Amino acid sequence: MRAFSYERVNTPQEAAEAVARTPGAKFVAGGTNLLDLMKLEIERPTHLIDVNHIGLDTVEATPEGGLRIGALVRNTDLAADERVRRDYGVLSRALLSGASGQLRNKATTAGNLLQRSRCSYFYDTALPCNKREPGTGCGALEGFSRNLAVIGVSESCISQHPSDMAVAMRVLDAVVETVRPDGAARRIPISEFYRLPGDTPHIENALEPGELITAVTLPAPIGGVHLYRKVRDRASYAFAEVSLAAVLTGDRAYLAFGGVAPLPWRVEAAEEAGGSAESMFAAIFAGATPTEQNAFKLPLARRLLAATLEQRPGARSRQNTQGAA
Repeated sequence: MRAFSYERVNTPQEAAEAVARTPGAKFVAGGTNLLDLMKLEIERPTHLIDVNHIGLDTVEATPEGGLRIGALVRNTDLAADERVRRDYGVLSRALLSGASGQLRNKATTAGNLLQRSRCSYFYDTALPCNKREPGTGCGALEGFSRNLAVIGVSESCISQHPSDMAVAMRVLDAVVETVRPDGAARRIPISEFYRLPGDTPHIENALEPGELITAVTLPAPIGGVHLYRKVRDRASYAFAEVSLAAVLTGDRAYLAFGGVAPLPWRVEAAEEAGGSAESMFAAIFAGATPTEQNAFKLPLARRLLAATLEQRPGARSRQNTQGAA
């Protein structure tokens, strides 16, 4: 790990200002991803801004009936929050599917959203990776790609987004709140927060230099059946090959996939209440370009979607009626 300087701040505004005035500075909270990347010299910050003492660690009700989740709320605490478990079960289930208990105790809401790629080419500084070093190429295109994305990719990058929590946040239409170094606040819908790789895979989200995530806001709960299904190579402590966050109501099936794209993958136009699993799958994965190694993700996603939609309210009674006919 390279040498770096360290600074502790007391307010979100101080944190944003400190990063803006110090070239090469980064925020650090739980450090569950950043410190690993620093040890591998993938991330090379010259200065770390410790944001653990700026507040932002509570979950509060909003006037609109939703929840405002502070950026520093730990994953364990968020998953265990009574309101989250009752009204946003898909989020609690997604959090409990990620990492280990020890990591969830340290990992923060904002840090989880900002997880970086787990592509083996990104993690090996001896190999080409446009996300790590723009212009060097994407080694995965002709190399090992079994766990990488099948849709939303480009000729520059086929990496997948690793977060479980972000997939649930996407299906819940969360909004990311931030503060800039000049004190201006922003609200970014999560549908606009992440960026597809295109020709600039190193630009992963809509944050500007020095901009700090302060909270994530959830809208009022919509009820329904909340599910998070995750298919992985090991039963625990493994990233998703395919995951699916679903909120199933009588009017609609809200769906977001993980493990298959550079960002949580959701196609709202496919979420019609009466749509079949096949029609939804075709709409969600239209234009998919898998490699030979990860093409298995598509039939896996199709089966995962079909099994999930069987839990729609009234689905079993409809099946029984059809069977009797």
